[in-house]
Amino acid sequence: MSVVKRGVAQAVAPSGQAVVCQPPLLDGFLPTMLVDYASDESDHEQQSSTAPLKSLSSVSVQNKDDDEEATAFDPSDAFGLAQLDTQTGGKLTTRPKTVTTATNADTAPQVFITDPSFSSSNSLITRPSDNVIFYNPTYADMTLPVQGPANPWDDRKLEKMNSVTGHVEQQAYSDLTFRTQQRTFHVHGYAANPSILRDEVNANGLQAIVGDARKAAQNGNATVHDVKISRVDARATKRKRKGKGQLGVFDDSDPEPEGEEGEGEGEGETEQVVQDDGTVIEVPKVKAPKKDKVQKEYLGPWAGWEGENIGVVNPSEAEYEEQEERGGAPLNKKQRKEVIKDSGKEVGFGQEKSVFHGKETHDYLGRTYMHIPTDVDVNLTAESGTQECFAPKKVIHTWSGHTKGVSRIKLFPKSGHLILSGSMDTRVKLWDVYKEGKCLRTFMGHSKAVHDVTFDNDGAQFLSCAFDRQMKLWDTETGACKQAFSNGKIPYTVKFNPNNNNVFLAGMHDKKIIQYDMRSGEIVQEYDQHLGPVNTITFVDENRRFITSSDDKMMRVWDIDIPVPIKLIAEPSMHSMPAVSKHPNGKWLAMQSLDNQILIFGSDNFKQNRKKRFAGHTIAGYACEPQFSPDGRYLSSGDGHGSLVIWDFKTCRIAHRQKVHSQVLLSHAWLPHETSKVITSSWDGSIKCLD
Repeated sequence: MSVVKRGVAQAVAPSGQAVVCQPPLLDGFLPTMLVDYASDESDHEQQSSTAPLKSLSSVSVQNKDDDEEATAFDPSDAFGLAQLDTQTGGKLTTRPKTVTTATNADTAPQVFITDPSFSSSNSLITRPSDNVIFYNPTYADMTLPVQGPANPWDDRKLEKMNSVTGHVEQQAYSDLTFRTQQRTFHVHGYAANPSILRDEVNANGLQAIVGDARKAAQNGNATVHDVKISRVDARATKRKRKGKGQLGVFDDSDPEPEGEEGEGEGEGETEQVVQDDGTVIEVPKVKAPKKDKVQKEYLGPWAGWEGENIGVVNPSEAEYEEQEERGGAPLNKKQRKEVIKDSGKEVGFGQEKSVFHGKETHDYLGRTYMHIPTDVDVNLTAESGTQECFAPKKVIHTWSGHTKGVSRIKLFPKSGHLILSGSMDTRVKLWDVYKEGKCLRTFMGHSKAVHDVTFDNDGAQFLSCAFDRQMKLWDTETGACKQAFSNGKIPYTVKFNPNNNNVFLAGMHDKKIIQYDMRSGEIVQEYDQHLGPVNTITFVDENRRFITSSDDKMMRVWDIDIPVPIKLIAEPSMHSMPAVSKHPNGKWLAMQSLDNQILIFGSDNFKQNRKKRFAGHTIAGYACEPQFSPDGRYLSSGDGHGSLVIWDFKTCRIAHRQKVHSQVLLSHAWLPHETSKVITSSWDGSIKCLD
């Protein structure tokens, strides 16, 4: 008698070996697959079956104990679906049929003895109820790479790759390959076309290139590492290099004129040059270009090249005039004559002047505008930052008086009741905030655009620096110019030492930070490590250190009076950061990056806080200052379109955006004792107050 289990007829041979009976309609593959999913009761029977293939006539009947469970094999029910009622309690029943005898050879199924190698213990695919896997894969099988390419049409990737201007495809390439092609293009004028594969060639049989195709064909599309420069070209290039200077000389204040030398090719003079192949040729002798001065100051490996002009491109006078025509305050004929007359005129020390625009310099109690007002609805002598701040919504006041763009504004220390503004019209103006809201005094002492202004620690005096290479110290109350400083270079920023009003630092165009002592009027220290013009100076660590940023895309941290940086901050992904602001608690520095984002650095360890990133504005290459609200809740910045953008410092989300000026908004400041008042300045020549 046979026993049907999961659609396979199983019988017992005379020798006690288990055999599997398969219907004639099924091939030999089905028993092999089904035996892997047999029950645990049949595993010991399957493992004991080692006899060869036998016919049905040799199959004996099972014992009496199994007669009640045994049923005849039905060829029409190979999977035993009719017997499910006995296991699951279903209502379906099938009457047992007569067992087919061995004499009926036409209806007898083929019989196979089960192979022990196909038991469930050796199967990789296990039952859900199994807790142990008997198949032990090898380490080589487990470490095989994932087969097949990545799906390029993944919906999650397509969302990021679709843009307004087209479809973005990521491409991985070696940085060495990119740098090689970049240098090849700069030196030889051609480079490999990145849009064409390496095996694609043009009609001439050469690899497709971008740039000078004739020179590429001449060099065989060789890169800068493969093309050897001739000795003639190497000598001509070497002559253009500036001198390294004399070791130990740091101030070229009195350069000596060099002897007269001819310029260009000598008339009729030749020299012999040995080529790479050994041949000797005569070429016209090239003399060194004429130089006006001998380089005495030591430059070392930082020496430049003749004709090289690297630096910040400042607006020309024509661009200033265009800015005035587009959005500046209108001028009458008399004012225009005065501006044209004063422009370009060198103002020496002692020729400065100032004009007071108020009615009286003193009030009935003998107080000047330096006195902090106490009759306003805000306590200007209280500690700043105790109030809760909000984002301003509208413009409530406008100060007009500058004829060109305003480059920088500063508030009076601690109280903020006065505004100091430096403009491209060469003037510095002092404005009132809480009284009449008018211009109090104009300081005239520069011949070119004013770049930066700053108060000292108590506001009694201030410094101004301009493109006329002058730094001047003014008395805030009387308007007198006390001192003038210059080292012949253009200053970009000035900053008083917070612990000493007699010392200030200046970031210069010649890549140096110079430290002046105003009592002697001399330079007492130079900090020379930057590779580009210095843009910002910020004091940190209880004013014992300061951090500087430059056009060389690097930041350096210095100890005061020590000209060796203690830390260098530079990453390949960093951009130049021309504007920096410090958080009211002194723990964070907000730095405006030229890639249209504001980055946050710690003022103690000088590491970037990568969780804080503020974007969503376009500065268009301008040095727009970032500023914090007095309570540190908001971070604000201007943009290249004249808008003021305010972020929540905690969530990094934009809290408010407002169009304020018609041109770029360069500088702004929060009033220290107000909840939502902000002073802004722009290239349109106006200063506005928002609330």
